Amino acid sequence: MTKWMVEYFYNRVQNVITKYSVERHWNSLNEETGGMNDVLYRLYTITQDPKHLLLAHLFDKPCFLGLLAVQADDISGFHANTHIPVVIGSQMRYEVTGDPLYKVTGTFFMDIVNASHGYATGGTSAGEFWSDPKRLASTLGTENEESCTTYNMLKVSRHLFRWTKEMVYADYYERALTNGVLSIQRGTEPGVMIYMLPLGRGDSKAKSYHGWGTRFSSFWCCYGTGIESFSKLGDSIYFEEEGNVPGLYIIQYISSSLDWKSGNIVLNQKVDPVVSWDPYLRMTHTFSSKQEASQSSSLNLRIPLWTNSNGAKATLNGQSLSLPAPGNFISVTQRWSSTDKLTIQLPINLRTEAIKDDRPAYASIQAILYGPYLLAGHTSGDWDIKTGSAKSLSDWITPIPASYNGQLVTFAQESGDSAFVLSNSNQSITMEKFPESGTDAALHATFRLIMKEESSSEVSSLKDVIGKSVMLEPFDFPGMLVVQQGTDGELVVSDSPKEGDSSVFRLVAGLDGKDETISLEAVNQNGCFVYSGVNFNSGASLKLSCSTESSEDGFNEAVSFVMEKGISEYHPISFVAKGARRNFLLAPLLSFRDETYTVYFNIQD
Repeated sequence: MTKWMVEYFYNRVQNVITKYSVERHWNSLNEETGGMNDVLYRLYTITQDPKHLLLAHLFDKPCFLGLLAVQADDISGFHANTHIPVVIGSQMRYEVTGDPLYKVTGTFFMDIVNASHGYATGGTSAGEFWSDPKRLASTLGTENEESCTTYNMLKVSRHLFRWTKEMVYADYYERALTNGVLSIQRGTEPGVMIYMLPLGRGDSKAKSYHGWGTRFSSFWCCYGTGIESFSKLGDSIYFEEEGNVPGLYIIQYISSSLDWKSGNIVLNQKVDPVVSWDPYLRMTHTFSSKQEASQSSSLNLRIPLWTNSNGAKATLNGQSLSLPAPGNFISVTQRWSSTDKLTIQLPINLRTEAIKDDRPAYASIQAILYGPYLLAGHTSGDWDIKTGSAKSLSDWITPIPASYNGQLVTFAQESGDSAFVLSNSNQSITMEKFPESGTDAALHATFRLIMKEESSSEVSSLKDVIGKSVMLEPFDFPGMLVVQQGTDGELVVSDSPKEGDSSVFRLVAGLDGKDETISLEAVNQNGCFVYSGVNFNSGASLKLSCSTESSEDGFNEAVSFVMEKGISEYHPISFVAKGARRNFLLAPLLSFRDETYTVYFNIQD
């Protein structure tokens, strides 16, 4: 079938060239021709039909590959996903023909994309096109990084690593897979993908031009590549090297198993979940085999460029191994058996990375990364960070402890036929409709319950908190607190309460007498409670109201809330960054669903 299709296209291209000109054929390549040259070179390796090789050459777009051949960083204005597949095809041309020019063009292309046109995600393009080199600050918005381009750049880097074994390509693959691929699906919902990955201030994956697709009625080009990307997450973990002593390169640390025929072993790789409060990547490799290995084989494990030697460890059967500097492979050669156990521990560092923009005015625009993970801030647009006299990132970025998820709560109440929740609405406390998880509304309805007496205690039941004095920290405004401004004063969110205001409340049994409710009493005003109102609607402001004999009917119900587990929770890789006007909750970009976020921050001394 494939050969028949190629025959059709061979005749069609031949007719265009003979009836008109080869120029007309080249002009047709200005449209998206996909991986035609790649497919044709691969087919030629099977058929050895010279017509297939000739047709492949005719899909090697000369006006683009020519720029790369003379090493000109002049890809601005080209449609990115039309031309990345052309490069992939030219890489196959090198593999098929051995022409070194096409090895050079592929290498140069990857170099200029990474140096001048790549975002911190590993992705590239804005509005599907490449912009001027090192001018990316002006491109940030909702239409960055077409998903197809990341899919194809992974192919480019895969070829380059196979040819060179250079660490930079393995690190790139990890970065683009972790941030550029895993970020395009809505949580763990299979088949819900995005076309573009927004990278602007206060943007959302749900609010880009295309927004989220649907499982059964969306089929953009990025759906094809997106679905395929998630079907091959196991691709490029392992690379085999033939020789007298078989070699295996492990370049991605992803829990998996490999039946390695050449090494006559089954390798099991177990990677511990990465967390912010314990800054190490740990993995264990064990082995099994139906029979004893007949020869030695080598395992070559990647020591990423993002780690450091301080705290790095490797052991084989409990014996320490010497680790090379980051950017190299640790090589272990022996006859492997089922009793062997190889472990590696690598420190994970926080770091900032400037956007690819050489204009002095944009020098302060930086991304924050934790190992390979790009961290985004829960913010609708504020992006200013002043580091002041900080000597290291740990002075202004701190991890969220594991215990904090046990302190997250949501306060719910019914009005009419609807369920409402206490919410932080632009730093005022209001009642809003019960939200869907993965949204800004869910973040705003989640608070951390800080015990005045026991700051680290978790909330496992109402009995744990009744009678306790607490403070409420909004989930996405770390360091700020809910503050009451006196009787009949509205509740607000602030980091600096005025004199006479208070951020401390006493949790008491609900005044409505129900077993599952609580009321929030002001510690500095006995008998005064957080009050929602009677028969309120969405957007109603909360205030402090005192119980008296003349209190309106429904008062007890209006000050009684069901305290539930927080709708939102901290991702295991979460940090707090000190901002100029407010602190930012940071989490991996891949964890965001519909929430607004900021990827690049304005970081100044």
